[in-house]
Amino acid sequence: GLDEKTVRNIFRDYVNELEKTVRFETPTWMGIDEIDIIKPRCVISNIRSNTIVNLLANRDKKTVINYLGNLDGRHQVQTVAMGMWTPYRDAVQAVMPEARIVIDKFHVVRMANDAVERVRKSLRESLTPKQRRGLMHDRFVLLKRERDLNDKERLLLSGWTANYPELGEAYRLKEAFYGVYEGMGTRDQALARYAAWQRSVAPEVRDAFADLIRAFTNWQPFILNYFEHPVTNAYTESLNSLIRVMNRLGRGYSFEALRAK
Repeated sequence: GLDEKTVRNIFRDYVNELEKTVRFETPTWMGIDEIDIIKPRCVISNIRSNTIVNLLANRDKKTVINYLGNLDGRHQVQTVAMGMWTPYRDAVQAVMPEARIVIDKFHVVRMANDAVERVRKSLRESLTPKQRRGLMHDRFVLLKRERDLNDKERLLLSGWTANYPELGEAYRLKEAFYGVYEGMGTRDQALARYAAWQRSVAPEVRDAFADLIRAFTNWQPFILNYFEHPVTNAYTESLNSLIRVMNRLGRGYSFEALRAK
């Protein structure tokens, strides 16, 4: 029986009270990621205790610098896991120069899967409609790790890679790139594994892997930091799923309402 404005006002008062009383612990291991709700928003998390820290209205450098610069105890932050988004890196380096930036490994290996997809899509023009549908239907096999394939999936994979050598080469390179991370060891050993992998990229699929090679070159020190500080943004990614669920519980939440919830 209440007017809608009254409900909004009650909610706003409640949120204002929360803002005054609730304090989140500044993380020693921070995760920075984004979620697209109307536009990209920046998600800050504590990846050591698996808790949310904040949701920022934008993911641009100015917004992130402003937030980090006003964060109580920001000098306690030792490690920051993030994707390859330059404004995040620049913001952390400007405000918390002592913090170690680690590029989330899942963002990197995902690019190897993207390369396989590029090769698959490049084959479509040479296929019959039936073959095209088959390759689309079986694409999950190409993106799956070889060790996780069952017998039926191995048979499917061998059929596609035998008939389309470029696809087989892309799959081999994707699996080999995962090996850069699976060997662990020191950063120098990881770099040596990557260098060997890069030398093995065949000319016929080099274009498909160009983005991955460029990203590894441009972000190399921060990618290699993972081998000294093996933290990932896996929690922040799962947190993004929860934020999407929260957003779907109602219709047309303002950013402020969603952040408060």
